[in-house]
Order: sequence, then C-alpha cells, then structure tokens
Amino acid sequence: MTNTPQSCCRRTDRRSHRSSVGVHGFTLVELLVCIAIVALLLSMLLPAVSKAREAGRKVVCASNLRQLSMGLNLYAGDHKGLYAPAAADFITNLKRWHGTRANPGAPFSPEGGPLTAYIRGEGASVLSVSAVSNEPGASAALAGVRACPTFAPVADDLLARKRGFERSAGGYGYNAAFVGTSRAIVGAGPTRAYTVVTDRTGSRQDRFTRPSQTIAFSDAAISSDPSANAEGLVEYSFIEPRFRADLPVGESQGGQRPDPSMHFRHGQRVGDGRSGVANAAKLDGHVGDHAMSFTWRSGIYPEPAVRAAVGWTGEHDNNALFEY
Repeated sequence: MTNTPQSCCRRTDRRSHRSSVGVHGFTLVELLVCIAIVALLLSMLLPAVSKAREAGRKVVCASNLRQLSMGLNLYAGDHKGLYAPAAADFITNLKRWHGTRANPGAPFSPEGGPLTAYIRGEGASVLSVSAVSNEPGASAALAGVRACPTFAPVADDLLARKRGFERSAGGYGYNAAFVGTSRAIVGAGPTRAYTVVTDRTGSRQDRFTRPSQTIAFSDAAISSDPSANAEGLVEYSFIEPRFRADLPVGESQGGQRPDPSMHFRHGQRVGDGRSGVANAAKLDGHVGDHAMSFTWRSGIYPEPAVRAAVGWTGEHDNNALFEY
C-alpha cells in the first residue's frame, strides 16, 4: 500500500503528540507544593539537629569541668593538701583561680592563674592572648583555657563590646566561699558561721567530709548588667552559696543571700521563662547535670529584660552542697 501525503502527516502528528506528552515540566502549583513539603520536613528536622548539637556541647562542657576538678586535686597534691585559692589577696582584685591581670580595669589572662598549669594539654581549648585580653599586639597562642561551648557566644559578644573581664574562666565558677578560701568555724548550731582565715590558700582537702556531694566547679554567670544582653548576663568565676559564709545560715537567723551565679544554660530556651540544666563537678571529680530548684534577686542589680536562668540546685535551703 502506498503512503499518501495525508496518512504520513497523521503518523507524524501522533509521534509529535507522544513526544510532547513525554516532556512534561512542573506546573507552578506542583512546584509550590514541593517547596511546602521541603519546608515542613526542615521544620521537623531542625529542632532535632539543634538538640543534638546542644547535647554535644553539653558533653564537651562536662568534660571540661571534670578536667578542672582533676586539676584542682592535682594542685592540692602538690600543695600539702590545700586547694587552689579562688582570689588571693582579694582586696587587690588582681588574681583569680583562672588567671591574673595588671590592673583592676583590665580583663584577666590565664597566665599566672594557680590552676592554669594543671589544665593544659591536649583537649584544652586554645585562645590567643588577644582573644582574652583584647590588648593590641598580644597574639601569642595560649593554652589552658577550657571554655563552655554553650556559653561561648555570650562570652564572644561581651568581649567584642569590651564588657568581658573573666574570659579566662571559660564560663565556669569555682566554689570560692569554702573550697577556694580557708575558713574557721565561729559559733555552733543555728548561729554557726565561717570567718576567713586567709584567702591566699584554699581550704584543706580533709575538711570536706562529703566530697561526692560538695560542688567544686559549675557553669556560672551572673545577671548584673541589663545592657549586656537580654538576661543581663556577664562572666562570673565564682559559684555563690545560698547564704553568705560569714553569717549564720538561714534568713530566720539573720543570714544573707548573695545573688546566685549557677547558670542553668544547657537546654535553656531564652525568653520563655524555662531554664535548662547546669553541669557541676564535685570535689571527688564526678560530673552531673542539675536542675534549678530556687532563684532569688537581691535588688542590687537592675532587672534584665528576660528572667535569667541563674539560681541554685538542691532540695534544702542551706549551704550543704558548698560547705565543709
């Protein structure tokens, strides 16, 4: 049978039609649906990724605190059973457990800190002198600063605006009231208090009868400067007990509370009033996370825009987690 021009045209039209049907692109509606599905999947995935990253930071922080506690005990072993001083010659305001400074208006640098030599080594965060002191021309590498990665953005922001003075503490606080200061007991029972013998040494190891319960170091910050950030947080290198050590414990006994400085930063959601947990290292070296059980403000510092996640842990309203 001979193909006529008309039949050839029909077959060519059918082939052209099949070809055009096979090459099919996305319509605008289909594209928008795909974008919406991807956005939904990302919204479900990102919180899980964020939680996983924070869990990793929390583990690093716990490791840092364990190393600090180990360094503290190594120091005591080298100094006749005396723990490191928290702030030797405190009235001069030039020395801390984590470093020293040339004048009271300068940031602390790890150099000269009693514990610096004990927390060097592999695994320690490395900061430059310029990153700690913000002094021009200071650029030598300096090991020995173990910094909490969760607190690092706050510390970086404080440093950039020249508000950070205790960067070399790494976002951690030391039990200065009892471990880092040598004290003597005055009085007994409900009127018992502890007077300072010297701040040039810490207390003796053997004075602490519950080393597995006594806090040595923890995540720390203090809410004292509302212009610093939403929570008013600045670096603070001491963990304050529930009541001042030099006065009787308990409000009914005339005791006085300091502003709290244990920072419950891990898992915290800033702005919704929910605090997270704080990592804390005990004198025996073990580390655990703790929830906040109580907080308080003295009124000395102005209120921040957002309630700060600082307070105390523990079931009882006393200094049992800090004292001898």
